[in-house]
Amino acid sequence: MDLNEIQDPSFLKECSNEELEKLASTVRNFLIEKLSVTGGHLGANLGVVELTLALHKVFNSPEDKFVWDVGHQSYIHKILTGRTGQFDTLRQYQGLCGFPKRNESEHDVWETGHSSTSLSAAMGMAIARDMKGEDNSIVPIIGDGALTGGMALEALNHIGDEKKNVVVILNDNEMSIAHNVGALHNVLGRMRSAHKYHWMKDEMEWLLKRIPAVGGRLATVAERMKDSMKYFMVPGMFFEELGFTYYGPVDGHNFEDLFENLEYAKKTEGPVLVHVMTQKGKGYHPAETDQKDKWHGVGPYKIESGEKIKATDAPPAWSDVISESLRVIARKDNRLAVITPAMILGSKLEKFKEEFPDRLFDVGIAEQHATTLSAGMATQGMKPFLAIYSTFLQRGYDQLVHDVCRQNLNVMFGIDRAGLVGADGETHQGVFDVAFLRSLPNMTLMMPKDENEGQHMVQTAMEYDDGPIGIRYPRGNGLGVEMDKELKSIPIGSWEVLKEGKDAAILTFGTTIPMALEASKELESQGLSVRVINARFIKPMDEAMLHDLMDMNMPILTIEEAVLKGGFGSGVLEFAEENKCHNQTIERMGIPDRYIEHGSVKELYNEIGLTKDEIMKRLKQLIPEKKQRA
Repeated sequence: MDLNEIQDPSFLKECSNEELEKLASTVRNFLIEKLSVTGGHLGANLGVVELTLALHKVFNSPEDKFVWDVGHQSYIHKILTGRTGQFDTLRQYQGLCGFPKRNESEHDVWETGHSSTSLSAAMGMAIARDMKGEDNSIVPIIGDGALTGGMALEALNHIGDEKKNVVVILNDNEMSIAHNVGALHNVLGRMRSAHKYHWMKDEMEWLLKRIPAVGGRLATVAERMKDSMKYFMVPGMFFEELGFTYYGPVDGHNFEDLFENLEYAKKTEGPVLVHVMTQKGKGYHPAETDQKDKWHGVGPYKIESGEKIKATDAPPAWSDVISESLRVIARKDNRLAVITPAMILGSKLEKFKEEFPDRLFDVGIAEQHATTLSAGMATQGMKPFLAIYSTFLQRGYDQLVHDVCRQNLNVMFGIDRAGLVGADGETHQGVFDVAFLRSLPNMTLMMPKDENEGQHMVQTAMEYDDGPIGIRYPRGNGLGVEMDKELKSIPIGSWEVLKEGKDAAILTFGTTIPMALEASKELESQGLSVRVINARFIKPMDEAMLHDLMDMNMPILTIEEAVLKGGFGSGVLEFAEENKCHNQTIERMGIPDRYIEHGSVKELYNEIGLTKDEIMKRLKQLIPEKKQRA
C-alpha cells in the first residue's frame, strides 16, 4: 500500500488482519527510513504501530476523540490521517510538528508535549460530551511512565468517581524516556504476569449456569465471590478499586487480542482501562535491543547499523559539563545529592549514578514532588541539586513559590534546556523561566557565558548558603573553551566586561554573548564603540555596574534568549525607574509575546529578529547621530 494515498483512517474498517500486518510492516519501514534523515521519536512510535491501527479500526476519529499523552508516539496517527507526504519536513521549520497539532488536522483534538495531561483533558471532553447529549468515545492513550505523574492519578480518581464513559489505553512498554521507577510501576509489573481475569470470570459464570437446578444459585454465589476472586487472580486490582473496568494485559502487537479487548471496552458502561503491552522500538533491531533508550528521541542515523550521525570533535554537551562538575564536588562534600524527574539520560547523569548510586534520586515524572523533596532535604542541612529541564520546571511552580523560596531553602536548580530548543517546538522552548524565577523573593539566578564559567557556577551554587539558586544552561554543546582544573566560586551578583566601549552598552548573558560580541566588533569597524557586558547574574543584578552606566547616561541594549515580558530587560528598566534615571535610554531584545514553534535555533532567531544584523541596527538607532558622525 502507498501510504501517500491515505487521506483518512476509514479504509481500515475493511482491512483483514493479514492486510493490517502488511500495513504495519510498511509503516515501520517508512518511519525507519524517514527518521534516519529528519530524526525524531523513533522508539515510541515503532512500539505502537499495531495499537494505533487497531484504535483507528475499532473507533471512529474524529467523532471519537484520541488524546495522546506526551504525543511523541502519534506519528502513525498522523500517517493514517493524511499527513504522510509531510514527513520529509518532520520537526523542521514550518514543517510537520513532532507532537499532535490542532491546526494540522481535525483528528488532533489535544496538543501536548508534557506528560500526564491526557486523562484530565479526556475527562473534560467527556463532561462536555455528556452536557451536550452526544454519544462518542473519549480515548486517552497514556504510557506507564506518564501514569506516574501526579496529575494523571488525580484524573484517574475523578474519572472513576464520576463513572464517566472514558476508555483509557495504558500503553505499557516498561519504559518512558528511561526505565520507569516507583511503586506504581511495580504494580503494573504484577499485572503483566496475571491471568485474564475477565475472561476466566465470564467462562466460569457460563459453566456454572449450565449445571441443572443449582446452576443459577451457584452463579449468584460466584457473582458475590467476584471481588475476592479478582484480588486472587490480579494482584492489587489498583484500577478496579478506582472504579475502572480493567481489561488485560493485552498483547499490543497481536491484532486479534487488540480487537477483542477494544471491542469489549467500547461496549462497556463506565470508565475502562485497557492494559496494552508493547515493545518500544519493535521492528528495528538497534532500537529493540536498546537498554538505555537512546532511541527514544534521535537525530539522523545510518539505517543499516543504527550508527548515529554526529559531528566529530564536538565540544562537550552542556549537561555533561554540569554533571561532571557535580561528580567533582560530590567526591569532596557528602552533603550533595542529585534529584531528577525521570531525566537521568537527558541530563547526562549516568556517570553520577554509577559513582554515587545512593546520592541520586530519580522520582519519575513528578516535578512537583521533586521540587518539594529537594526542599525537605535542604531543611536537614543537605545540598540538593535538582536537575530539571526549564520547560518541566514550570510544572513545579507552586512548589518553588510555596516550599522553596518562601522558606528560603538552599536548593540548587540545574535548569537544563534553557532558551530555544529547536525541533521539539513550543511545548519545550525553555524561555519562561527567567520571568517566573526573577519575580520570586530570595531567588538567585545565573547563566554562564561558556562551559568553563558553567563549572564554576556549580561550585558557586554549592557554596551559596543564603537561599535557592539556579543555573540556566542551554541544550546542545558548549563552545569548546579551555577548562580550569580547579573549581572556584564567582561573587554573587557580579558582571564582567567582555569588551570595552564608550558609545553604548550591551547587557546580555549565555547563548547570545557571541552574537553581541560579533555585532560590537563589526560596529567598531564603522567607528562605533560598544561595550559588551556578561550579565551572568540575572538576579541579583550588578547594581554598581548599572549605576556607572546610568551615571554616564550610556544607551543600553539588553539581549536575552527568553521572554521579554517580565524578563531580564524588564529588570533593568525597573532598576532605572527605582533610581529615578528617567532620561536613561534602554531598549530590549528577546522572545516576543507568543509561542515559538519548531525549527532550528538559527531559523527561530531569524524569525524573531534575534540576530547580529538586528543588534547592529538597534544600536545605530540608540547612539546619538553626533557620536556616529564623530
